[in-house]
Amino acid sequence: MSTALLKRKLDKSFRRLDTDGNGYAERADFQDVGARLIHGFGMSPTSPKGKAVAVRLDAVWAELAAYADRDRDGRLSSAEYHHGMTKAFIEGPAFDPVFHPAAEAVAHLCDTDGDGHVVRGEFEVLQRAFNTPVTDIAAAFNRIDTDGDGCVSTAELVAAIRAYYIGTDPEAPGNWLFGPL
Repeated sequence: MSTALLKRKLDKSFRRLDTDGNGYAERADFQDVGARLIHGFGMSPTSPKGKAVAVRLDAVWAELAAYADRDRDGRLSSAEYHHGMTKAFIEGPAFDPVFHPAAEAVAHLCDTDGDGHVVRGEFEVLQRAFNTPVTDIAAAFNRIDTDGDGCVSTAELVAAIRAYYIGTDPEAPGNWLFGPL
């Protein structure tokens, strides 16, 4: 993947994860995203889907921090985040055992009726949890909904998440996960 493309993707995902806007990604930010998702979909944190999202996002944080939080201050600067994401998930071994299950847990939470699809309204709830600007949400959905049928299968959503973080094709629909780069 080109360095410029990777930088743009990680810059954007860092901004989406820094929920309190303090310039750092912290465990609390990951927990906040999880809580926003769980609440946004009307789930209880103790429900199976709620617990799965919380546990999986915490695992992503733990893996990321293990690679990136060199000064052990419990927070990651943008540079530390870039380093950790690259070493743990993009070049490293942790995408499939750690990040992929988190993506699946989030996709299944979004699929509120259990039909294997995420419709536009569900996608909007997902994006609001990440503070994606409203103006970017429709564009992101339209790109990820490659066949234009008004829904994205949970498998397609997980594939888009994978493409966003570890894909190398600059034209991949998954690059639009959080809107235009």
